[in-house]
Amino acid sequence: MSQTSTLLKHFPAMETGVLESPLQGVRFFKSTQPIPRRPLIYDPSICILAQGHKTGYLGGRQFRYDANNYLVTSVTMPFECETFGCPEEPLLGLYIDIEMGQLNELISEMGLQTEMGKAIEKTLPRGIGPAALDEEMADAVGRLIKALGSEAEARLLGPGLVREVLFRALGGTQAPVLYSLAMYSGNFSKVAQVLKIMQTHYAEKLDVEHLADRVHMSSSAFHRAFKEVTSESPMQYLKKIRLTKARDLMVRESIKAYMAADRVGYESPSQFSREFKRYFGQSPAEMTRELRAA
Repeated sequence: MSQTSTLLKHFPAMETGVLESPLQGVRFFKSTQPIPRRPLIYDPSICILAQGHKTGYLGGRQFRYDANNYLVTSVTMPFECETFGCPEEPLLGLYIDIEMGQLNELISEMGLQTEMGKAIEKTLPRGIGPAALDEEMADAVGRLIKALGSEAEARLLGPGLVREVLFRALGGTQAPVLYSLAMYSGNFSKVAQVLKIMQTHYAEKLDVEHLADRVHMSSSAFHRAFKEVTSESPMQYLKKIRLTKARDLMVRESIKAYMAADRVGYESPSQFSREFKRYFGQSPAEMTRELRAA
């Protein structure tokens, strides 16, 4: 049986969109239409496609993930993505959240601490990238998908299968990204700490000097390390987080654009509107009208 068939064999029947699985931290998704390139944010996760493909764009480069290549995201990462799917052959996949306690435990039990140091001693890895889906990973994911079709199997077998998927990822080409995430010291870890601060305190006044000081780095060294990991400057990253949070507020809570702008830390509604349109390709008012018409 091919790797794709392994993943598709037990994939659940579902409508277009996202479906929560019986196991916390694992979600299925489906798209029956192509989706043009647009901004989005992935949290630390492993994204595996059973059918269709996506193209990611980050920092002037692009990468593809599909039924033969899964995506590893080690830090919360804004990037742009184009989705390829159609009614006859919809895009199908699942997200598996990366749980830090489990990651650290596996690295320790596998004795990978030495490899961790060697993998990142010369350069910091990007916080996101694809890895080849080999037979062992496809088999583990296939068994996970099958188990998620049963409440009892999801509860009893699911956690162990998620652990096996993470184990397989630690043997793949994106392992250095996961090693770096698990390190308690080093510049990648310091950038990851700052990203958590920015995710939580995005509405506050933050600047490079303040953020660098929080992790005991000089402003220049911090700025350089931050861009190596995220392909963005700290302030560009923060802007994308704020704009995405504002869009989510407008969509989920149906609040006015100026209120969303204020809640995410913008002092100028006009600046917010300009930057929103530049990032999402439509103004807040245009997005609101589109939502109402849907």
